[in-house]
Amino acid sequence: MRIAISSTGKNLDSNLDPRFGRAAYFIIMDAETMDFEAVENAQNLNLPQGAGIQAGKTIADHHVDALITGHCGPKAFKVLQSAGVKILTGAGGKVADAVKQFKKGELAAASEADVEGHWV
Repeated sequence: MRIAISSTGKNLDSNLDPRFGRAAYFIIMDAETMDFEAVENAQNLNLPQGAGIQAGKTIADHHVDALITGHCGPKAFKVLQSAGVKILTGAGGKVADAVKQFKKGELAAASEADVEGHWV
């Protein structure tokens, strides 16, 4: 299973970024092998609108099965849901902590967006 985690940095010791669309990076990981790559999200950080949609497209383009993040807005949620990506919100701490929570089944799948658009 391929998972993505919104992150403030490029490695597992980085903090999970609670903002999906405007996260600095996405850590894309194979949940079984723990091999990962950091995907920069700089192109979306300062967009006046559409950051969540573009970030959702980035995740879908990387063929991710599940996303772990703090919060997800309505437009991003729709893009991710359409791509078949399971969305897990409410995570926090370091990226490595979020992965552990995921593996232990401690994160619940979101059924809808949990913030309004343009959440900062």
